[in-house]
Amino acid sequence: MQTVGRPMGLTQEQRDFFDKNGYVRLPQVFTAAELAELSSELDEVIERFAVADKGWTGPWRQKYLSKKEDENAKLTAMHEMELYSPAWARAVVNRALASALAELIGPDVEFHHMTLHAKGPEFGTPFPLHQDHPFYPHSDGRYLDAIVHVDAATEENGCLKFLPSSHKLGPLEHVREGSPHLPPDRYPFEQAVSCPAEAGDVVLFSIYTIHGSALNRTPNWRRVVRIGYRNPGNLQVGGQAMGRPGLMVAGLRPKLEGVTVDPYGPMRVETGRV
Repeated sequence: MQTVGRPMGLTQEQRDFFDKNGYVRLPQVFTAAELAELSSELDEVIERFAVADKGWTGPWRQKYLSKKEDENAKLTAMHEMELYSPAWARAVVNRALASALAELIGPDVEFHHMTLHAKGPEFGTPFPLHQDHPFYPHSDGRYLDAIVHVDAATEENGCLKFLPSSHKLGPLEHVREGSPHLPPDRYPFEQAVSCPAEAGDVVLFSIYTIHGSALNRTPNWRRVVRIGYRNPGNLQVGGQAMGRPGLMVAGLRPKLEGVTVDPYGPMRVETGRV
């Protein structure tokens, strides 16, 4: 998979947009050849290992979905495709993506986790407005989610939607009934701004940026993969992948007082260091 020769880093316009809004779309991070390989291997992994269910639960579904939609909505999800697919392992360390991440939260950047969100045809489950912070809280905001678009995302199939500048609010209290989400009455989905993307694009956003997505109403799949990255100095305090060191994709791992990285076990943090 060749990456030599592609532009590295962000334009000033992209940096300014991210600083203001808390998200930014990076066009064509993955080449057509890379995307074909990612798509093919993802289909195989889904077929062998992924599970389809109702997706996120909670009272928000009554606000977002009709009775028929609620009964039929499905999401296919799984974690850590890099453990199942060499193409997705290479995607983690993509040079163009790593360079952009380093500009926003670097210079040192550590891979944290990977999760598939595949919305099936006609009734692909929506996501209510939320921050990602409740799922894997960290001590500060130097954490970005990179949404790799395997398929084009449109209004019709449930593209990402954001509340611009919401990353400046910091971590917010979420409703904990069902999957963590923000109260629909206080954070109306109608106020969110759509972020359509083409296959091969990556959308970066802060762990604090409020976002969600609507139902997939088309006859085709909408497959995206979330790859989480952090500055290694931004220590995790709970949630998904807690205590697990990740690959360094930019810079070098710093030596942090009170933090021990054990290649044969979890990363250990002395009490009171976070």
